[in-house]
Amino acid sequence: MCGMSQQPPDRSSLKKPAARPDASMSLLTNVMDHSLDDGYAEAAARQSEAGVRGLPRTLRAKLGLAAGLVLAAIVVTVGAAQAQVAAPTLAKEREELINRIQKGTGAADKQQQRVDATRDAVGTMQRDALEKHGNDKAELLALLAGSTQVTGPGVKLVVDDAKEAGGGSGGPRGSSSFTDTGRVRDRDMQRIVNGLWASGAEAISVNGQRLTSLSAIRAAGDAILVDNKPLVPPYTVLAVGDGQRLSTAFQDSADGQYLHVLQENYGVRTKISVEHEVTLPPAPSLIVRTAKPQAGAAKADGTDTGKGTS
Repeated sequence: MCGMSQQPPDRSSLKKPAARPDASMSLLTNVMDHSLDDGYAEAAARQSEAGVRGLPRTLRAKLGLAAGLVLAAIVVTVGAAQAQVAAPTLAKEREELINRIQKGTGAADKQQQRVDATRDAVGTMQRDALEKHGNDKAELLALLAGSTQVTGPGVKLVVDDAKEAGGGSGGPRGSSSFTDTGRVRDRDMQRIVNGLWASGAEAISVNGQRLTSLSAIRAAGDAILVDNKPLVPPYTVLAVGDGQRLSTAFQDSADGQYLHVLQENYGVRTKISVEHEVTLPPAPSLIVRTAKPQAGAAKADGTDTGKGTS
C-alpha cells in the first residue's frame, strides 16, 4: 500500500455554492439594509434615552414647586393668625397713645392761652405807664418802644429763597467755610432792616414780629430768628413811613443794592411795593433795663425811693 500512489481528486466533482440571485445588486441591498446612518441611529437612541430619564426630573420639579407653594401658604396663614391675635392689643395701645397726645395738646393750648393773656396784661400796663408818665411825649415813646399798634402808609417788601435753594448755614457769603446758596440768611435780613431804618422807616415788622431797639435777628441752623422766634419764608417786611420816598431811598441805598445783588447772583426773590396803609402789631413785651426816680418822688425824710433796677 505504501507503494501505491494517490490519485489527485477530481476537481470537477467538487460543487460550488450557488450564487445569490441579487449578488449583482449588493450596493442596493446594503442601502436597503442600512437605511439610516450609524450616527443618526446613535443620536436617535440618545434622544430616546434622555426622554426616558427626563420624565422623573420633571416630576421632581413639579413636586418641589407644590411643596414650596404649600410652605408659603402655611407661612401666610400663620402670619395672618398672629396678626389677628395681636390686633386688639395694638389697637388698644394706639388708642391710648392718641388719648395722651390729645391731652398733651389740650394742656399746651391752655398754657399758651394763659401766656398770651399774661403778655397782653403786661403790655396794657406798660402802655398805661407810658401814657401816664410820658406826658406829651407818650405817643412818641410808645412808638419808639413798639408798645402800641401802628397804622399808616409805608412799603411792603417780600424776600424769599431761590427756587432751587440748597442747604447752608447762616454765615457770610463768599467765605471758605460756607457754601454760596440761594437761601436768605440772618445777615441778609439784618441789612434789609437796617437799610429801611436808615431810609426813614418809623416802624418795622418781619412776618408779624414787631422790631424794637432791643430786637435781635439771629440764625439757628437754616432758620432765621427774630427775638428768638423762628420765621418761615417768604419773609414779609412791613415798614411805616412815606411810602414812595421810603421805597426810592431804600432801593438807592447800599443795602438796597446789596439786595439787588442777591437777586441777580443767587436767585433770591424780592418784591417791593408802596402801600397806602399797613398795620404793624405791638411788640409782645418790653424789657426795662434801667429805671430812675422822677423829681419829687423822694420821701419826706429825704431818702431816695427808687434805685436803678435791671
